Amino acid sequence: MTSHTITAAVKHLLFHSSLTFTPSHFRRRRHISSSLITLATYSTTLSSTRNKKKLNRKDNSISNNNRRLLIDSAVKRRTRSDKKFDEESFRQFGDTESHIPVMLGEVLEVFDSVKLHAFVDCTLGAAGHSSAVIRAHPEMQSYVGLDCDPIAHEKAKAKIDLIRNANSHDSSSNLRTHTFLRNFKNIKSTISEVDEKLLISGVDGILMDLGMSSMQVNNSKRGFSVLCDGPLDMRMDPQASLTAEDILNSWPEAEIGQILRDYGEENNWRALQKRIVKARLSGGLHSTSELVDLIRSSTPGGKGRQGWIKTATRVFQALRIAVNDELKTLEASLYDCYSCLAPGGRLAVISFHSLEDRIVKQTFLSIINQNSSDGHDREAFEVSDENEPWIKQMIHGVSGTILTKRPITPSEDEEKLNVRCRSAKLRVIQKD
Repeated sequence: MTSHTITAAVKHLLFHSSLTFTPSHFRRRRHISSSLITLATYSTTLSSTRNKKKLNRKDNSISNNNRRLLIDSAVKRRTRSDKKFDEESFRQFGDTESHIPVMLGEVLEVFDSVKLHAFVDCTLGAAGHSSAVIRAHPEMQSYVGLDCDPIAHEKAKAKIDLIRNANSHDSSSNLRTHTFLRNFKNIKSTISEVDEKLLISGVDGILMDLGMSSMQVNNSKRGFSVLCDGPLDMRMDPQASLTAEDILNSWPEAEIGQILRDYGEENNWRALQKRIVKARLSGGLHSTSELVDLIRSSTPGGKGRQGWIKTATRVFQALRIAVNDELKTLEASLYDCYSCLAPGGRLAVISFHSLEDRIVKQTFLSIINQNSSDGHDREAFEVSDENEPWIKQMIHGVSGTILTKRPITPSEDEEKLNVRCRSAKLRVIQKD
């Protein structure tokens, strides 16, 4: 049977299949459908036989192409740092018990070619990044550090004060340091408080490390850890009023589900939402262990321990974001940070999950097109600069330049020493 014969037969069957529907015609349609399936199967087999030799010849080339596509797609999603990992600096500026500065070498590289007369660290933590940046830039005259966590702020302030006091013996140093127990959403008012002229002239560098420090995660009283029993708190600022316990035990069921779906990107959000609301009938949820038990019992058994831990991690992330209003605060603060930069100044942001990184990426794109007539006046191009080898691809816009078209991720060596850094992504924008 030729392909022409098959085509004619199919047309004939399709014509007769359009008859008025009666019980007998339903039977006829079943017979026609069966015939069509048989013809289609024969046609496929015939085509397969004819092309068998061609496919065999192409197998090797297709396989090689697939491998190349897989490699290319992996590279496109991110740019793994090729900077040699400096374990000495890692140990010097980090504290394995409380906080390890992520991608420290890469952050120093971002600001290496910039004269940092004024620098702001929006997320002090234990001052690991700040300490290294200050020591790498003796020309620095004004340093501002912010953190809304009182424990982190106290620890960072002590470290920054030590550096300032050490610099005071150097007659050429004019460094003034200022640390504040505040959220980075207050960056404009904080810089104005330090020096109104600085807000007008702009600062040369700003860093935002959006990750949680080990001292926060490991403190069971804060309620951030899936593996430690503690109160359902999750406030970054202990002075804030809303807690995770409030959300779980009093917010409407629909809002609970929306939080789990949008902030946790959890597929099983409907079942969890119902279980959380149902738990209120027996007194509600009041500790992290109670929440973890609920999640574990709601997770399909086939997923095993890793399954419920991953689900719990997503649920805890969702609640933490909601408690601290992290995403809305981040977007508004990115615009404020950029407006505080001097011409040529750089804003570096390290994010740790897809929701944060998406906001950073989209906000950066929006910023560089702020004064564009149609919103699309931007140009992406490859870069090869021996002075700044970390810049691979840039996106140049009307109002600024994104120096990292694709985010930079930690080196393999750093990931081995600090597992928690594996999801980190660094993006950098420069004001023109």
